[in-house]
Amino acid sequence: MPGRKITDEQVRKYKEARRQATQQIAAARMGISVRSARRIEQADGLPSQEGARTWRTRADPLAGVWEEELVPLLEREPGLQGRTLLEELQRRHGEVFGDGVLRTLQRRIRLWRAEHGQEKEVFFAQSNPPGRLALSDFTVCNELNVSIAGEHFEHRLYQFALAYSGWRHAELVCGGESFAALAQGLQNALWALSGVPEEHRTDSLSAAFNNLAEAETLTRRYADLCRHYGMRPTRNNLGQSHENGAIESRQGSLKGALDQALLLRGHRDFATVADYQRVVADVVARLNRRIQTQLTEERSQLKALPIRRTSEYEEIEARVTKFGTVSIRRVLYSVPSRLIGHRLQFRLYPERLEGWLGGVSVFESVRGTVPAGKPRGKQIDYRHLLPALKRKPGAFARWALRDEMFPRTEYRQTWERLVEKLPERQACKLMVGLLDLAARGACEAQLAQVLGEVLQADAVPDLDTLAERFAPRETPMPVVTVSLPTLSAYDDLFAVAA
Repeated sequence: MPGRKITDEQVRKYKEARRQATQQIAAARMGISVRSARRIEQADGLPSQEGARTWRTRADPLAGVWEEELVPLLEREPGLQGRTLLEELQRRHGEVFGDGVLRTLQRRIRLWRAEHGQEKEVFFAQSNPPGRLALSDFTVCNELNVSIAGEHFEHRLYQFALAYSGWRHAELVCGGESFAALAQGLQNALWALSGVPEEHRTDSLSAAFNNLAEAETLTRRYADLCRHYGMRPTRNNLGQSHENGAIESRQGSLKGALDQALLLRGHRDFATVADYQRVVADVVARLNRRIQTQLTEERSQLKALPIRRTSEYEEIEARVTKFGTVSIRRVLYSVPSRLIGHRLQFRLYPERLEGWLGGVSVFESVRGTVPAGKPRGKQIDYRHLLPALKRKPGAFARWALRDEMFPRTEYRQTWERLVEKLPERQACKLMVGLLDLAARGACEAQLAQVLGEVLQADAVPDLDTLAERFAPRETPMPVVTVSLPTLSAYDDLFAVAA
């Protein structure tokens, strides 16, 4: 066949066929040309016994420029590519060197680098005995297209794995990478494993801090966490994911298994996050059933757990602004106005935030996230700022955080309708009254449903009518009649005692 060398085996089979057939027939049986068959019959030995060709069959297209011009350029800058060098030759010598020389030049450069190039990075395969190493990592799972109650669910997975047996533990992370998520996931994994390895490795966690001071704090807290469990803390270098390869490969297998489970399920929508977490736990359990033998061997080498867990939160100190807000980790939170001016100690858990003042918890909120493509996130609770809005309802129309404080879509649509139908001051007062009714009556969802019906009727909600339906009823106080005894009754008691 053209372009392929004839092998020793082909030569032997050709000679066997030649004993019983003509040269043309034997060549056809072996898939070679008649000309090649003649060369085989004229040759004294096998193709492998022929000496290597040391002469050129055509003129060198790079003669006069390779050693004189190109090699000095490569010695100075070994990273130069073939296309760049060819363009430089064309600039220097005009049309002498056409584009057809590119492949020859690339081969020549590759051979030069193999002989004279720089040393390349070597990857050293590591062997991990049972009980020595565990690894943790986060991975983004938005490509799974999971939704919660019809809304696209952006999330990550935290995964812990043992390097020897491959046992793993995974948890959902609704926010970004953080020390709180690492601490909670790591501790849950160790207690589920019922043992502690010698060393724990994670990536650089560069997504969990914004500056050098935060990086130093995170490094210290990570070391304290591992010290509590008696593990040696290590972190791979920034951008060197292969140093965490034992967990990086398992991230792909976990997401693949989870995707298959969702395909079998038939749809990717869940009623609650807890329902989705149960599916993740089932997938992880199936993966762990495959390595029970190795896990039994590794568990015998694990160290014992400590008596208790350690804290799973980060602490950040911040002052509440005059706007009734506080900014933490690029997320703006609303805070009750009574805390304005106070400097609080905030505890950041993976899914919630607590504010402490003087050892007392004075504030709690759902942990906010930063939307993709935006520099900041906002977590505004309208109930925190209602007392101030009731005193200044006119400020609602141009309040910078107005759109973020609507608890549901129906409330935002109602505001848009009020602005169209009513004067601004009256619209503000009515909207604040509706929000106050939702908070006082604990009827946010029910009121939203009624507002939706009012919007469909192209009407304006009547606050008095809605208050009669949803406002909390005042429980009447019972009338208690207290009869005071006369003083003479005490005289009778003294007389009896005497």
